[in-house]
Amino acid sequence: MLAVLGAGVIAGAVNTVVGSGTLVTFPVLLAVGLPPVTATVSNALGLIPGSVSGAIGYRRELAGQGRRVARLGVGAGIGGLAGAILLLTLPSTAFESVVPALVALALILVVLQPRISRHVRRRREVTGEPGHRGGGLLLSSGLTLASVYGGYFAAAQGIIYMALMGMLLDDSAQRLNAVKNVLVAVVNTVAALLFLVVADFNWTAAALLAGGSALGGQIGATAGRRLKPPVLRVLVLGVGVVSIGQLLLPRLA
Repeated sequence: MLAVLGAGVIAGAVNTVVGSGTLVTFPVLLAVGLPPVTATVSNALGLIPGSVSGAIGYRRELAGQGRRVARLGVGAGIGGLAGAILLLTLPSTAFESVVPALVALALILVVLQPRISRHVRRRREVTGEPGHRGGGLLLSSGLTLASVYGGYFAAAQGIIYMALMGMLLDDSAQRLNAVKNVLVAVVNTVAALLFLVVADFNWTAAALLAGGSALGGQIGATAGRRLKPPVLRVLVLGVGVVSIGQLLLPRLA
C-alpha cells in the first residue's frame, strides 16, 4: 500500500510537469499482483485527481485559454473514449507494440520544436500570414489521435501533447503545459467512466493512487512553473528516454 501511494505521489508530480507518470505507477501495480488490464484500469481511475490537481495548480497559466481548452478538450474526450474501447476489445499486446515508436517520435518532435517554431515564425514574417492561435485542423487531429493512445495506455501522452502544441501554437511552454494537464484530465476521466461500467478494477489501488496523485499534482505545479522552457524541454527528453528504455527492456530480456 505504501508503494502504491508513493508511486501515486511521484506520478502526480511527473504528470503535471512533463507526463509519463503511468510509467511509474503501472510497474508498481503489476508488482503488487494486479493483472495488466486491471492495473491499467485502476491506474486511469486513480490518476484523475492528480490531473485535476495539476490543472488547478496551473490555473494562472490557464487564464484566457478557455476557448482553446474547450475546443481541444472535445477531441481529447472523443479520442480518450476510443482508446478505452480499444483497451477492452483488442489483445493486450496489439497497441503496446507501437508505444516505444510513438514515444520516440514525440521526443524527436520535442528536439526539433524550437527550430520548427522559428521557421514557422520567419515564414509568417516574410509572407505576412497570420499565426494560427488555435493550431488549426492539424493540431486538433493530432491531439485527438494522441488521446486515443492516451485512453489505451496513457504513458507519455503528455509528451506527445507538448510536442504537438509546441510546434503549432505560438505560446509559452508553461501555458501549453497548463493546457496539457487539462487534456490529460479529460482523457483519464472519460476512459475511467467507461471502465467503471464495464471493466474490473481494484478500489484499494485506485484510492491510494488518487490520494497520492492529488498531492503530487500540487507538488508538480509548484515546481514546474519555476522551470524555464529549455529546462522543461530537457526534463521532457529525459523522462521520454527513460520511458522508452522501460518499455523496451522487458522485450529485450
